[in-house]
Amino acid sequence: MRWLSGGGVIAAVAVGAAVTAGLGWRGLVALFAFFLSSSLLTQASRGSGGRRTVRQVLANGGVAALTAGLGYWPATAGALAAATADTWATEIGSFSPRPPRSIATGAPVSAGASGGITLLGTAGGILGAIGIAALMAWLFRGSVMRAAAIALAGVAGMLADSWLGATVQGLFECPACGAQVERGDMLCHEPVRRIRGWTWLDNNGVNLAATVVGAFLAAAGWQLLR
Repeated sequence: MRWLSGGGVIAAVAVGAAVTAGLGWRGLVALFAFFLSSSLLTQASRGSGGRRTVRQVLANGGVAALTAGLGYWPATAGALAAATADTWATEIGSFSPRPPRSIATGAPVSAGASGGITLLGTAGGILGAIGIAALMAWLFRGSVMRAAAIALAGVAGMLADSWLGATVQGLFECPACGAQVERGDMLCHEPVRRIRGWTWLDNNGVNLAATVVGAFLAAAGWQLLR
């Protein structure tokens, strides 16, 4: 499959199996809707788009798999809404005619920089969260208010992703050429130096945190509306 690496395929099958075991075919439909829409948008915005690795699959789908395994679909819906919102915001935002700005400082940042947001991308992310929330509420016969709570949880997860990316995600700089990267590898045959954030926190960790936020807030909203 062009959209997944070998390890990514195994991880995706494991996530799908966990979601299906916990929530049945309805959970699998929602998971597939996230995966298909996100993959198509990635292809549209980046051409080949690259293949999602096992870490990327688990970062976006691991929380959904865990909560589905527990049989608690609102939390699964919140996690998927956050993952969808974040992915849609990134891919749709790449078409923005205006450069992104840091969610933390408001300063212009380069396209694709963690923590950068655009109006177009944010609108796309909100639509993605609403779409998954509406689908899950329809599949599991939830109310409109509960669907709205899930969508809001997804948007909150997306914003949390951007905030973490702009503040505590690791950012490194090559001492030779000044290029900034988000991984602590070597550039120009020299070790990069950390200029911001936590060394261990990369984009996959931020994505995972976003789905945790989405799952937690959706579950909390569900309890409040019971």
